[in-house]
Formats: sequence, structure tokens, C-alpha cells
Amino acid sequence: MRFSKYYIPTLKEVPSSAEIKSHALSLRAGLIRKVAAGIYAFLPMGLKVLKKIENIVREEMNRAGAIEMVLSVMQPSDLWKKTERWDQYGPEMFRLKDRNQRDFCLGPTHEELITYLAYLDIKSYKDLPVNLYQIQVKFRDEIRPRYGLLRAREFIMKDAYSFCRNEHELDRVYESMYETYQRITQRLGLEYVVVEADTGLIGGKVSHEFIVLAEDGEEVVVQCGACKYSAKQESAQFKPGPSEQKTSANLKKVHTPGAKTIDHVASMLGVDITSIAKSMVLQGEDGNVYAFLLSGERALNIENASKAANTKLELIQDKDLAQKLNLGYFGPVGAPKEIRMFSDYSIKNKTNLVVGANQQDYHYMNANQGRDFDPGTWGSFSYPVQGDLCPECGKELAFKKGIEIGHIFKLGEKYSTQLDAKFLDEDGRQKPFVMGCYGIGISRIMSASIEQLGDSQGIIWPDSLAPFKAVLIVTNMSDKKLGLEAEKVYQKLMDANMDVLYDDRDVRAGVKFKDAALMGIPVRLIMGKHFLAKGLIEIESRTDDVKQSLEPRALVDFLAKLHQ
Repeated sequence: MRFSKYYIPTLKEVPSSAEIKSHALSLRAGLIRKVAAGIYAFLPMGLKVLKKIENIVREEMNRAGAIEMVLSVMQPSDLWKKTERWDQYGPEMFRLKDRNQRDFCLGPTHEELITYLAYLDIKSYKDLPVNLYQIQVKFRDEIRPRYGLLRAREFIMKDAYSFCRNEHELDRVYESMYETYQRITQRLGLEYVVVEADTGLIGGKVSHEFIVLAEDGEEVVVQCGACKYSAKQESAQFKPGPSEQKTSANLKKVHTPGAKTIDHVASMLGVDITSIAKSMVLQGEDGNVYAFLLSGERALNIENASKAANTKLELIQDKDLAQKLNLGYFGPVGAPKEIRMFSDYSIKNKTNLVVGANQQDYHYMNANQGRDFDPGTWGSFSYPVQGDLCPECGKELAFKKGIEIGHIFKLGEKYSTQLDAKFLDEDGRQKPFVMGCYGIGISRIMSASIEQLGDSQGIIWPDSLAPFKAVLIVTNMSDKKLGLEAEKVYQKLMDANMDVLYDDRDVRAGVKFKDAALMGIPVRLIMGKHFLAKGLIEIESRTDDVKQSLEPRALVDFLAKLHQ
């Protein structure tokens, strides 16, 4: 492909709207252009990368026995209302009406629709298991679109849905998809981790996320280098640190007028916030009140807390109840017995804690578990921090950032039961399908790759995703002899079906080199003074300083063997 005939509108300056590296470089390298907030057009170079990602995903899905199809973008509201997700999805769902005032949405996901199709056409256990997938655009009206393609309102996904007879069959398909996603990520050439994750609005019992490591990633991954434990920070567990070597002091009630915040209490009493056990008091959907004790510097993980309480928890809104409980001064010493108590591992080995005294303007100093209060149920109810220990082997945890590119779920019978999607089993009984779903972000992978591998000069594509294998750079297009020889070399490469970009622009050599680095093309084939003097083409790599020279006749074989 000739640069002069191609459409690559590169930019010299970083666009003011760009927030992170991948967003800036995608715009500068001419991969994408913004249409509206969170909506982007893919230009030719960007499309080439997308297609390479799609092909890797498609090949591995087909290898695993999945079957490709395409579902409609528009989905009727009836199906979503049956699963109660029409309202649950809230304002993130793009909704519209047809001319007959019937409600539709632009699909953010396709569990309802694929389950309906299974209800129509899959009748017997003999047709199971089956795994159906599509690669298609999705829509979510993000409240704050940002980071370019990483949090867009329109994006490209591969989503797959499996239908099985029972949990055992689902386990086999799920394991197959887990291995398939590992192969996909390995073929992409990206460093990644797999973590257990929350199922969220999709639902189900088990899920795993595939996260590409990157400094500006939105996800925080907690890892143990010793035993390979890994989890997202919001669901990670941890063990308490070593016990403090302190002598238990006598419990003492102290006057703390107006001190309702941790910082105010610490300042008034002259203690560090880590010696304060704050009480987070919440109310469950079941109507009961729950208290969680955690170290003063920590934040409550309300998801883990809700799981432990076995009910969805929220802050107390009832002013009368808040006043009755002395919120701001609530503590475990002498707390009402009807309130179930939970204690975070962050205070497990601490002594002489400062806690609320359940009385306006008063706290206790030197409160100790067992002697002065019952800690209740122990667990990981705060987010782990540096210095916390692995819940499995006890070694110190490490923290890394990353970008989620894939998520797989065991859905079970959630959707098939709600949509009455059943099959006739070999025992002659109608049974609901046991389902799984498996998503991977095609457009997110493009940005995640740039985030992980890009540098100050521009993009560095892994070999599997590079839009061109090499760029042929002629340093001086005004030199007729050099131009004629470059045409011969380019034609030989085209005849050999080499995917090479020929930079035939009549611009300075420095501009060509900068654009080649910006676009991340792995290899530069340079025809300049060295060629005129010795008849040799200089070969430079995007990722290292290794250089070599080749005769034109050896170029095709060199490129054919490159990155095989």
C-alpha cells in the first residue's frame, strides 16, 4: 500500500481531549476519530488492527467448537421486562420507540435475545451442548465516556452463549472457554492475569475476568507472587498482619465533643488513625442493622460486606434510626445486641483501639476485642492495601493496574427459567437450559495493547496486531534513481503478497521516521545513501537498536520468516 494513496491522517500534537496514552496515540496515529462523546469512527489503519483482533478471536472460538452468527442490534423490550433487566439497567441502556410506539433498546448485551432464539429452536438434549457467538457492535450510554475506546458508548465485542443440559456439561464448556481466552490473549502477545470477579448485572454464580496489565488501567489487581493468588481489588481477600506487641491498657471513656470524623478524633486524642476502629453501620434489604469494624484508614468494601450479611446493604437513611444509634459515635463496646457485628482483618491483631462509646461526644480508648467487646464475624470487609498478606499462603500482596478485556460467566438457569426456555431431556422431562456467557472486547483490546506496549515515540504493536509488517521508507523521493529502485523493491514485495506500507511521500525523511514510530510498524526498510553507495537496504526494528543490511533480493525471504 502506498502511503500517498492511503488514508492515514496522523497528528503532530497530542489532542487536548486525550486523557491517557492509548487515546492520544490512537488519535495521533490516525486509527480513530471522535464523532461524539464516547463514539468513534475507525479509520483504515484502525480497522486493519480490529480485523486482526477479530480473526484471532474467531479462529480460537471456531477451534473450540463455537458457532458464529449475528443477532439483531435492536431488541424488543418484552424480553428484557421478563428478566426484569429493563429497569435494572437504568439510564445506561439506549432506548427508542418505533412508529407504533413499541419500546426497543440498542443491545448492551444479548442474553435475553439468544435465550429466546434457543427457546424457539433447540428442543432436545440431542442438540446440546451448543455454543453460539457473534462479533458485533454494542451500546451503553455511559454517564461519563472517557479514555477513548476503553469507556465508549459504542464498542465492538465478541459475545458467546452456551446452552447445556446440566451443570457438569456447563463446567466442561466453561473450562474450554477459559482455555480459549488464554490462547487468544497469548496470541495477542500481551501480558495478562485472570481473576475471579463479581457477576454484576449479568448474573450467575461464577465469573472470571481477563485483565491486560497497564499502568493507566482502571482495574487494580491484587496478586501474590508466591502462590499466584490474584483478584480484583474490590473482591480481593487478605490475611491480618502480625500481632502488635503491646500490653493491654485499661478501658477509658473520653470526651470528644463534635468529633464525628476519624481525622477529628485522631487529632483530638493525639493518636494515629490506624489505632482507631471505625464502625460502619448499615441497613440491609431484610430490614436488619449490621455493623462493620475496620481500621480507621480503610474504606468499607460494601460488596464483600453485603455477601457476608447475605443481604444488600446501604447507608442508613432514616434520621430517627441514625439518632437512636448515635451514628458518628457508634462503637462495639456495649452495642445493642440485636445489631450483628462483623470485624475486618485490618484490626484483628491490634490492641488498645479507639472506638465510639455509643454516646454523643464520647469515645473509648484502649478497647480490646474479647475483653471489652465481641468482634463477631471476622473477614475481609475493606479493600486490601500495601503490606496486607495473601489469604492463601500468607506472603505479602502486590498491586498492579490493568484493563479488563474479557469476562466469562456461569449463568446457570437464570435466563432460561425467566424466559421459559426448556428442552426435552433423555428422561422425557422438560428442563431449563443451563447457560454460560463469554464476552471479549475487540475494540478494548486495541487500546489495551497500546497502553501496555506504547512508548514516548508512539505505538508498539505486538506482531500479531501490526497493521503492516513493515514500512518501506525512501529518504529522498526527489532522487530519481532512488525512486526507480524503490518502485522495483515495492513491486517485488507486492508480488510476494507482503503486507508492506510504502512511504512514497515527498516529505523530509525525519517526518517519515517519526510517523513510522508513531504508527508502530514493527520493521523499517530504509532506502537512502547506504543503498546508493552499496546497493543495500537498511533494516531497523521498532523495539530495539539492532540494525542490519540486506540486498533487495533477500528482502522477501527475510519478511516471510519474520515473526512466523
